[in-house]
Amino acid sequence: MNVKGITAATYIPSVRSTEKAPSKSTSSFADVYESSAKASGDSYSSTDSTKTKEPNTAVIKALKEDLQKRSDQLRDLVQKMMLSQGKTFDAAGMWNFLQSKEYSVDEETAKQAQADIAEDGYWGVEQTSDRLVSFAKALSGSDPEKADSLIEAVKTGFEQATKVWGGELPDICKKTLDATLEKLNNWKNPPAESK
Repeated sequence: MNVKGITAATYIPSVRSTEKAPSKSTSSFADVYESSAKASGDSYSSTDSTKTKEPNTAVIKALKEDLQKRSDQLRDLVQKMMLSQGKTFDAAGMWNFLQSKEYSVDEETAKQAQADIAEDGYWGVEQTSDRLVSFAKALSGSDPEKADSLIEAVKTGFEQATKVWGGELPDICKKTLDATLEKLNNWKNPPAESK
C-alpha cells in the first residue's frame, strides 16, 4: 500500500472529488510508518493465526482525497497572493519567499488564512491533529499496539517538515505535534475515566 501525499487525520470527511491528483510530497508519515513496520516484521495481512488488523483503506482514501482538495485550495490562495505581487517560484523558492516575510497580503486572503488556521479551522491544531490521528488509526487497522510505531512516524514526519522548512516550524505546527502525540498516547493508554 502506498499512501504518499499525506502530510497531515477523528472525523471522516465527505469525499466530493474522485479525481486523482499527483503527489507533491516526497515523503510522509505514512511512508515512515510503512517502512518501520516492514523493518520490524509487522504485517498488514491476516494470513497467520494471530490475524493482524488490516488498514482501513476507505478512510485512508477519503482522508487523502480531502487533504488533496484542501491543499490545492491553500496552494491557490498562496499563489494568488504571490501572483498579485508579480512573483512566481518553484517549491524551494516559495518557501524562501514565505520565510522572508517580504510580501503583502490582501485583506480577503488574510481573512481566509486566519479562518483556516483558527482553533476550529481546517488547518487549526484540533482538526489537523484529529486528521493525523484518524489517518494513523486507519493505517494500523485501529490497533493500539501499533501506537508506538505511529508516534515515531509522526515525530519523524515533523522532523522532515522542519528540514524542508529550513528552520523552526511555526508555533501552530509545534502545537499540532503536541496535540497529535497526546491523542495517540491517549489512544494507546486511555485515561482511567474512559476505560
